[in-house]
Amino acid sequence: MVEDTFVNRGAATFAFEYNHPPRDIYFALLPKLTLLAFSSAVEPLRIANQITGKTLYRWFTMSADGAPIRCSNHVQITPDTALKDLVKTDRAFVCSGIEPATTLDPKVTQWVRRQKAHGVTVGGICTGAFTLAAAGTLRAQRFTLHWENQPGFGEIHPNLTPSKNLYEMDKGLLTCGGGGSATDMMLDQIERDHSKQLAIMVADMCLHFRSPKQGTNQQSAHAVALGTRNPRLIKAIEMMDANLETPLFITDIADEVGLSSRQLERLFKRYLNQSPAEVYVRRRTARAYALLSETNLSTAEIAMAAGFSSANQLSQRFRRLYGLSPHALRKNWEAES
Repeated sequence: MVEDTFVNRGAATFAFEYNHPPRDIYFALLPKLTLLAFSSAVEPLRIANQITGKTLYRWFTMSADGAPIRCSNHVQITPDTALKDLVKTDRAFVCSGIEPATTLDPKVTQWVRRQKAHGVTVGGICTGAFTLAAAGTLRAQRFTLHWENQPGFGEIHPNLTPSKNLYEMDKGLLTCGGGGSATDMMLDQIERDHSKQLAIMVADMCLHFRSPKQGTNQQSAHAVALGTRNPRLIKAIEMMDANLETPLFITDIADEVGLSSRQLERLFKRYLNQSPAEVYVRRRTARAYALLSETNLSTAEIAMAAGFSSANQLSQRFRRLYGLSPHALRKNWEAES
C-alpha cells in the first residue's frame, strides 16, 4: 500500500474493495467552535480510511481568510486554507459553537450560499445552522442544532423550527446537534457511501454506541433527567417547558394531569423538593439566560419571551437564581470578550 497522509496504520482491518476517487469534505471553522463536535465529525472519516487502508475520505479545514481560529476551549486551529469554491461531489460543513449569533461571518455566509447554488451538499455542525439560516439555505428541509441554542435561534428565526433530533439529513442538507451526534451523522454517511458493516466497524473503533435511528432525541427523557418515571410529574414538567412564553396556571396543569393543586404540590415537593411554581419560574428564568447569551434582544423582549410581565420582574427572578441582573451578566460577558 502506498503511504498516504490520510491513511494511518492500525491493528484493526476491514477488507474492502474501493478503486474510486476519495470524497473531499471541507469544514468551515467559525470562532468559538466546539472542538468536541468538530473532532467527532473528523475521527470517523480517519478511522474509515485506517481500517480499510484506503483513502475513502479526505478532509480540510478552512476559515474566512485562512487565519487561525480559536475554539470555545481556547485550543487554536490553523486551517488548511481560506474559503474556496468546491465541486459538486464535495461536502461542506459549517462548524460553530458558543455565541453563534455573534460569531457569524458574512464571508462564510456568502460562501455557503454560493456552494449551495453550485449544487454542493452543505451542512452545519453544533450551531452551524445559524450560518445556514443567514445564508437562506434553510427552507423546507428538516434541520437541527444543539438543544441549548435552539431557544435563541427561534427568537432570531421565528419561521424556522429545528428538530430535537441528534442529526438530520434532508434534501441535500446535513445538520447535527454537535458533540457525539456529529459521529452519528458521519457514521450514517459512511454507511450510505460504502456499507453498513464498515459503519459498524468504525463505530466500534470509536467506542461509540451508535444511535439506532436519526430521530433520536438530543436530550435525555424527562424520566431520566428527573430520576423518576412518575407519569404525572413528567407530564407537568413537559407542559411547563411547552408553555414558557405564555405560562399556564398551576391549577390548569394540575387539572390536566388529573390531580388537585395540593396533590401536585406534594408530588413536586417529594421528587424535586420545590413547589410547581418554583420549578416553573426557574425554567423560565433559565430560558431568559439562554436568550441573553444567544441573542441581542433587549431585556424587555427577553422578559416577554420567557413569560415575565416586565423586565423588572425578570431582573428580580434573575438575581435570585444567578446572583446578578441580566444587564450585569451581559456587561461581564462584554468585558471578557
